[in-house]
Amino acid sequence: MNIHPQPFDRTQHLYKNEAFAELVKDAVRFFNGTPVHVLPPPEAFAGTGVYALYYTGAHPLYGRYAALNRLAYQYPIYVGKAVPGGWRQARVSEDALNPSRALANRLREHSRSIAQCPDLSLADFRCRFVIFEAEASDMIGTVEAALIKLNRPLWNSTVDGFGNHDPGSGRYEQAKSDWDVLHPGRHWAEKCNGVAHAAGDIAERVRQHLAGLD
Repeated sequence: MNIHPQPFDRTQHLYKNEAFAELVKDAVRFFNGTPVHVLPPPEAFAGTGVYALYYTGAHPLYGRYAALNRLAYQYPIYVGKAVPGGWRQARVSEDALNPSRALANRLREHSRSIAQCPDLSLADFRCRFVIFEAEASDMIGTVEAALIKLNRPLWNSTVDGFGNHDPGSGRYEQAKSDWDVLHPGRHWAEKCNGVAHAAGDIAERVRQHLAGLD
């Protein structure tokens, strides 16, 4: 088949749909109205979705969060997602008889990371989350991105590395993440021997970031 080239017209490639934008806004509104739980939640529930962590403790760098979240949990320090197994390869294997527990597992994983750091306490964290099932799970990445853009959580935008995993044997030549420099304690992170950012420089970026929160 002989296809003749056409002149490039950007408007023919630009997708717009106000209904989609409103759907994302509605999901964000629903997210902000969900109950807040301790970290990790006591129930090992099934589901995938989007979550946020909130800090209210006395860490000297994060006093701004404690003040902002004193009356209501509106300023997350971290936003993340938990997707079904095989999601990236479009080979989702879960079903009604084999439900994913990725969201609960991810929150427990974060709890273990925090518990290993002497300068942080799990008692100072809370979480909220939305479960997306079946076809709605296609919205997980979009809603996570919307929440990050809206809230500018510190551990997503200025201090990277909280959500990192053990890189595994033979890959410890990389540097510690900024999060692990500020909060040493994760056993695998102590094996990373690359040149990391200075703690003082990271702390200054934290102060500038928090000063800019409304």
